[in-house]
Amino acid sequence: MSFFNKVFASIGIGAATVDTKLEKSSYVAGETAKGVVEITGGSTSQSIDSIYLTVFTTYIRESDDKKYTDYAPIQKIQISDPFTIRENEKKEIPFSLTIPYETPITYGNTRVWVATGLDIKNAVDPKDKDYIDILPNPLINAVLESVQQLGFRIRKVECEEAPRRYRGRYPFIQEFEFVPVGGEFQRSLDEIEFVFFNQSEEQTDVLIEVDRRARGLGGFLAEALEMDESMVRMTIRTSDLPALPSKLKETIGKFI
Repeated sequence: MSFFNKVFASIGIGAATVDTKLEKSSYVAGETAKGVVEITGGSTSQSIDSIYLTVFTTYIRESDDKKYTDYAPIQKIQISDPFTIRENEKKEIPFSLTIPYETPITYGNTRVWVATGLDIKNAVDPKDKDYIDILPNPLINAVLESVQQLGFRIRKVECEEAPRRYRGRYPFIQEFEFVPVGGEFQRSLDEIEFVFFNQSEEQTDVLIEVDRRARGLGGFLAEALEMDESMVRMTIRTSDLPALPSKLKETIGKFI
């Protein structure tokens, strides 16, 4: 009977199961997520080489003028050494996992989850998936609020494949697209886009793309040739927060 149990367990029938329980479901990038992984033995003993946690996100990838939803790992950690889970045994392993600053905010269609896997030789690895919400950290939130104070509102937030010139540790970037609905930029700009890089608790680099409104024949020509867009890269620190709206206003105003 034990032989057949092992054979079945190798293809996932009567095998060990895994269930990850997080303390909460919402996190700020840079925060530490804590929880426990519960492993329940199946109908036979199984040797587990390791338990690993991986943070994944979705992003949009374009190919042949079509858009596809892809996914990318952001962080992976191992939380156990090799051990054996006996028949019907229950085991709990606590863990802590720091959510990387580059983890995109779960706005729009972007999804983030923690995947748990058991590395079992010659057998199907049982896996568990737990979706989490990622909120903007205080610095990013201050930038987004400051932009809205200048008369813009968010039109779209999308995590998409990074152009080669901006590709770093991860294959994606998250783009925040704003349109002017009031204030002094309403008549002069079509939209502005923000991308955050090199984030930390104390500072972040921001790439701002300013799209000027077309004016007359020359303006329409510039727009058709995509010459109406200007880019600037700046570093924003926590010390900038008290004067952040005016700093952004000055930077954006240079491209009018």
